[in-house]
Amino acid sequence: MEIRDPIHGSIALTSVEVSICDSLEYQRLRAIKQLGFSEFSFPGATHNRFLHSVGVSHLAGHAFDTIFKNYPFKDFKTKNSLRQCVKLAALLHDIGHGPLSHTTEEVMPLLSELNIKLYKDQNRVTDRQANHEDYTIAFITESEITKIIEAHGEFEAIHVAALVDSKIKISDDFFVVDGVDFRPILSQLVSSELDVDRMDYLLRDAYFCGTNYGNIELSWLTANLTFTQVQDKLHLALNRRALYTFDDFLLSRHHMHLMVYFHHKAIIYEEILTRYLTSENCTFKLPASLKDYIKCTDYSLYEHLNEAQNINVWAKRIATRTPYKVLFETHSDDASEKIAGIKQKLEKENLDYIYVSSEARLSKYHGATSQDQAFNIYVVDHYDKSIKPTKIQDTTEIFSRYEKMRMIERIYVAPELRSLAANLIK
Repeated sequence: MEIRDPIHGSIALTSVEVSICDSLEYQRLRAIKQLGFSEFSFPGATHNRFLHSVGVSHLAGHAFDTIFKNYPFKDFKTKNSLRQCVKLAALLHDIGHGPLSHTTEEVMPLLSELNIKLYKDQNRVTDRQANHEDYTIAFITESEITKIIEAHGEFEAIHVAALVDSKIKISDDFFVVDGVDFRPILSQLVSSELDVDRMDYLLRDAYFCGTNYGNIELSWLTANLTFTQVQDKLHLALNRRALYTFDDFLLSRHHMHLMVYFHHKAIIYEEILTRYLTSENCTFKLPASLKDYIKCTDYSLYEHLNEAQNINVWAKRIATRTPYKVLFETHSDDASEKIAGIKQKLEKENLDYIYVSSEARLSKYHGATSQDQAFNIYVVDHYDKSIKPTKIQDTTEIFSRYEKMRMIERIYVAPELRSLAANLIK
C-alpha cells in the first residue's frame, strides 16, 4: 500500500503498518490536528497527526537505511526486524495525544487509573497525573494495536514501547546484535535533538502554515546520518560536513517556536482553554479507558465547548471565536518594569487582563539531565578517520551562542475593552 504525501511524495507501508493505520486507535489521529489552535493564525494549518506520524515512520525507515547501508549484519532478518521496530515506534509516537493541544493534559486522570501493567511490572511511580506519553505506552502495550504488533511475530510490543520511552526496561537481548546494543541509536531516531519527528513536523508545519522558517535541508541532513560505537552501544552520529546543516536545523525549530508555535492567537486560545479546564464548573475530563479515549478528538472537544458556553465564560470565548486580544507584547529581557506598570494601571481601573509568557530555548542540551547525556549524539569526520568522534554539543558553537532563554511576554484584554485599555496605557 502507498500513501501520497505532499511532503515526502509516495510513502510505501508494510502489511503491519497498514493494519495499524486501519485500526480505530490510529484512525482517531485523523481528528487530532497537528497544530491545535494554530489554524486561527495560519488557516492552512489544518493537517493532522495521522499523516504526520506516517511521515515520521517513513523518515525513520529512510534514516535507518542510510545509517546502516554498510553495516555488516549477518542476516537480513535481524536488520529488517530492527528497521520495522523503529518504524513502528515512529508511527505510534503520537498515538496517545490529547485533543487540540497539550493543554488538555490538565484534565487527564491519575496515572494509576490507566492501570498500565508494564508500569506496574517495572515499579514505575503512578501517583502523578497521566500525560499523552502514558496513553501512548498504554495503546502500544494494551490495545488492539498490541495484538497487531505481536501477530507480526518479529518482536513484542514492549520493544516498540522501549524506543518511544527510553526509561522502559527490557529483559531480553532483542536490540543486541553480536554483542552491540542498537537501542540507543534507534531511540535517538525517535526522540533526540536530531530525531525524525522534528524533521517531519518542521517541514510539514512550515508547508501548511505557508512559512519558510521550518524549511530544513532534509536530504543533506539524512544523507549524513551515521553511527558511532561507544563501548558496546551504538549512538547516532553526524558527518562533520553536515554540521552547519545541523545548526540550521536547530535554528529553524527555534524560529518556528518563536514565530509560529508561539503566535499570539494560538497562545491566547490555549490559555483560555486552560482557564476553562481548570474552572470549577468544567465538566470535560479525559477518560482512563482507552476505548472511551478513542472518542476524544478535536471535534468532540469543540462540541463540548459549544454546549458549555452557556455556563462558562471561557468556553464561550472559544465557541464564539471571541478570544482576548493583545494589548502589549515584548520580546525584550528588560521589559519587566514596563509590564508591571501596565498591570498596575489595568488593576487600578479594575480591567481584567491575561498575562502570558512563552519561553523557548534552542536545545535541551542546556542543563541536560544525566538521562539525556546517556544518549549523546556524536560528530564524526567523513574524510579524516583519525579524528575521534566528539559529542555534538562540544563540536558546534551554536549551543553557546544561543544559550540564552528567549521569552515573549504578552498582556491580553477582552476585545470589547481593548480601546479603553489601550488609551489607559498610553
